[in-house]
Amino acid sequence: MKTVTIKDLMVPLSKYATVNEEATLQEVIAALEAAQVRFDRGRYPHRAVLVLNDQGNIVGKVGQIDILRALEPKYDGLEQQSSRFHTGFSRQFMKSMMESYHLWQQALQDICYKAADRKVKTFMVTPSEGEFVDENATLDEAIHQLVMGRHQSVLVLRQKKIVGILRLTDVFETVSNIMMQFPR
Repeated sequence: MKTVTIKDLMVPLSKYATVNEEATLQEVIAALEAAQVRFDRGRYPHRAVLVLNDQGNIVGKVGQIDILRALEPKYDGLEQQSSRFHTGFSRQFMKSMMESYHLWQQALQDICYKAADRKVKTFMVTPSEGEFVDENATLDEAIHQLVMGRHQSVLVLRQKKIVGILRLTDVFETVSNIMMQFPR
């Protein structure tokens, strides 16, 4: 059986959705939709857009949860206060947070209309050190990074330049296929 490598699984940058950091939220969604149309139907669809600066270097990622978070700008300050609590919120506490911080006080159509022009650089996530993997690293190393960092993807490097993205869905599919090869 051939060993699967990061290079085999990564999506090259040329096939991934990208926008400039000056793009708006609406342009991010349009880029994600356009990438879905171009993408190989045999693979799981994209869940994120990569953000480029004026020099063409990747400076951030915007995933589906980031898009939803960008609809309500009050989350920006709230996340800093609650960053030490990642899980364990009761439904009652979550509802009280919405009321206390006056979140989602307008109709969703109005919120979407206002958020459409929000610049991507105000809500994109800047990749951390743990979100990069060398294209020659083992798949085990990439899995470790995905699991420990709870990432949906990691950026693939070739000589310190980002050349692709390794998505959790593609790694999971590979692991599932290997697992199902064993008769029980």
